[in-house]
Amino acid sequence: MDGFGFVDTIKKLGIERRLLTAGEHKAVLDPFSKENSFEKAHVKNLLNEVHDEFINAVKSGRGDKLVDDPKLFSGLFWTGERAITLGLVDELGSAGYVAREVIKIDNIVDYTYKEDFFQKFANNLGNAIVNKLDMSLNDFSLR
Repeated sequence: MDGFGFVDTIKKLGIERRLLTAGEHKAVLDPFSKENSFEKAHVKNLLNEVHDEFINAVKSGRGDKLVDDPKLFSGLFWTGERAITLGLVDELGSAGYVAREVIKIDNIVDYTYKEDFFQKFANNLGNAIVNKLDMSLNDFSLR
């Protein structure tokens, strides 16, 4: 979690800060307010709790496949090949490959939006008209 502190910047620019909230801590980590040590500690504790839950979920799911490496849950990230050696994944493949070969799903539904014939036709026609007008206007302006 990261952010910025613009408290002195807005003062130098002569900007008046107006912040209305319905709760004492509704503006937690607001970048235009001075840092509040209580709120900072609260968010840090929250982040640690979420991180611990994540670690437990990964350990529960991967079990003995995980390598005992102190950097494993440090926030670093790795290539797919390195993730295999660390025990984070079993093998590399596309989502379709995993669905078909690993999970054994026969009927894979692709929800990717695709234009129908008439939408493609209308878009292409519109582009062609605009291009032709552009060329015509350029020819006209050169005269």
